[in-house]
Amino acid sequence: VQLVESGGGSVQAGGSLRLSCTASGYASSRYCMSWFRQAPGKDREAVAHIWAACGVTYYADFVKGRFTISHDKVKNAVYLEMSNLQPEDSAMYYCATSYRGGDWESPLNYKYWGQGTQVTVSS
Repeated sequence: VQLVESGGGSVQAGGSLRLSCTASGYASSRYCMSWFRQAPGKDREAVAHIWAACGVTYYADFVKGRFTISHDKVKNAVYLEMSNLQPEDSAMYYCATSYRGGDWESPLNYKYWGQGTQVTVSS
């Protein structure tokens, strides 16, 4: 199983980015996938979660309607549309899968991770 993230970059506050995570080695549509982020010196935190089979989604409270997670069965990919980005959103963003159940916000409940894509938001 391999997950490859892309789409990160540098934007100004209020800007938007679309992150992509392409999966290989398994059919992502059967699984739950999540986006996490980690800023320097901070713990990895959950951002959004999707159950690809039915489209059920969950978001961290800090997202506040600014981010949208989606899945493309044909491309075997999951996306994170981010708008109204703020400097505090700056972090390395990771996708994760092979969710073991339990708290979706716990990184311990995922088996596979991508290498991350950097998001930097300047004020």
